[in-house]
Amino acid sequence: MSSNSHIRLMIERARVVRLDLAIALIALSLTVVSAATAQDSKPASPPPADSGAMPGMTVDKMDPNMPGMDMGGHGETMMPAALGDYPMTREASGTAWQPQSTPMDGINGQLGGWSGMVHGEIIAAYDHQGGPRGGQKTFSESMLMLMGERSVGSGKLTLRTMLSLDPAMGPSGYPLLLQTGETANGVTPLVDRQHPHDLFMELAAVYSAPLTERVSGFLYAGYPGEPALGPPAFMHRFSGMDNPEAPISHHWLDATHITYGVLTAGLVYDRWKLEGSVFKGREPDQHRWNFDSARLDSYSARVSFNPTDNWALQASYGVIKSPEQLEPDVNQRRTTVSAMYNRGLSDGNWQTTLAWGRNAFTGGPTLDAVLLESAVNLKRHTIFARAETAQKNELFLAPSPLAGRVFQVSTASLGYVYDIPVGRRFAVGLGVVGSAYALPAAVKPAYGADPTSYMTFIRFKTR
Repeated sequence: MSSNSHIRLMIERARVVRLDLAIALIALSLTVVSAATAQDSKPASPPPADSGAMPGMTVDKMDPNMPGMDMGGHGETMMPAALGDYPMTREASGTAWQPQSTPMDGINGQLGGWSGMVHGEIIAAYDHQGGPRGGQKTFSESMLMLMGERSVGSGKLTLRTMLSLDPAMGPSGYPLLLQTGETANGVTPLVDRQHPHDLFMELAAVYSAPLTERVSGFLYAGYPGEPALGPPAFMHRFSGMDNPEAPISHHWLDATHITYGVLTAGLVYDRWKLEGSVFKGREPDQHRWNFDSARLDSYSARVSFNPTDNWALQASYGVIKSPEQLEPDVNQRRTTVSAMYNRGLSDGNWQTTLAWGRNAFTGGPTLDAVLLESAVNLKRHTIFARAETAQKNELFLAPSPLAGRVFQVSTASLGYVYDIPVGRRFAVGLGVVGSAYALPAAVKPAYGADPTSYMTFIRFKTR
C-alpha cells in the first residue's frame, strides 16, 4: 500500500471513530435527559455524597456566593465546570469564558457516574434584505448541544458535541447585507450572504485536573472545535444569541469557532486563564454535511480575566494560515480584545459585549472591526440590539472598478422576542429584528440610499 493510500485510510478510520463517538455521546445525553425528565414529578433532593457535584451547584439550594446559578428552577444539579474549579456558568463556546453571573439554559441530569446536559433551539425565519443587493428568503437555523462529564482519576473528562441542520438551507445560506467570507461553490466568494454552519459544529473532549490548590490545567481536542482565539462565538453570547442575524464582524472576531482540527492547552488560576492552541487555519469548505481534512498549521494564544462575577475580559492573537479557500496563498494575523458585562436582574438578565478585531493580511491591508451588542431579558420579554462597523475589501468582485477597495461600512439592528413557556423545559418565541446601514458614498449606487432590512422569526428552545 502506498503512503498516500495509508494516510487516506487512517483519516477515514479517524472519521468513523469520531462519528461513533458523536453517536455514543448523543445516546448518553438523551438517556441522561430521559432520566432527568423522569425525576420531574419527584421532589428535589440533595445529590448523594459521591455524585461529584460541586458545593453550591444545586438549583434549589444554591450557594449565595455563586450568583447566576439558576437554571430555570427545575431542581437540577448543575454539572461542574470543564476547565477548572469554578461554576459552569463561566464557560461558553470552546474554552472561552463569559461572565460568571450569566444564566445558562439547558436540561441537566445524571446517570451513574456521568452528568449530562442538553441545550438546543430551532428557528424558522423570514428574511427581507432591502436595496438592489438585498433579497428575500425563508430559512431555518438550528443548534443542538450535548454534553457528558465524569470524574477520571484526579480530574474531569468532558465530552461535547454541537450539531446543526443549517446545511439544509443550501450552500449559499441566507441574504445578509454587508456580510462577506467563505464560498458556496468553491469558485466565487459569498457577498451579502451568511453561509450556513456545518452539521458538526463541535465534537470535542476536554480533560482538566488540579495542579495545586489554586491552579488547574486542561487539554482540549476538537474535530471540529474552537481554538483559543476571540470572544465566545456570537450564538453563545447572551448579548447576541436572540438575534438571528450573524454579525458582519464575524470574520474579525469568532470565525474560527468551527475548525477541523484543534489542540488547546491551558492553565486556570482563580479568575485568570492562559491558553494556547494549534489548529487548522482553513475555514470549512462549501460541503457542510461532511468532515473536512485535518491539519494543524496555525496557532493562537489567549489570556482571559474575570475580575468579578459580572465581567469577562479577553485578549487573543492568532496566526491563521490560508483561511480562505479562494485565496490559498494569503495568511492572516488576527488580534481581538473584548469585554463582556452581565448583570442579573430581579426578573431577568442584562448583558453587553464590546469587541474589537483586526485582520492583517500577508501582502495586503490591515482591517479593523468593532462590535457592540446588548440584550435585556425581563421574564418573557427580550430586547436586543447590535451596532457594528467594519473595514471590508470584499464587497465588490472583478471586473467592478471597486473590487479590492476598502470601505468602512456600519450596521445597527434592534429586535424583540416574546417567549411562551411550553411545559417546564421548553419555550416558543415570537420575534422580529430590523437593521439599518451607514454606507460611504461610493457604494450607495450598488446598495441604495436606504437599504433597510428585517427578519421575523419563530423559535423553539430548551430553557
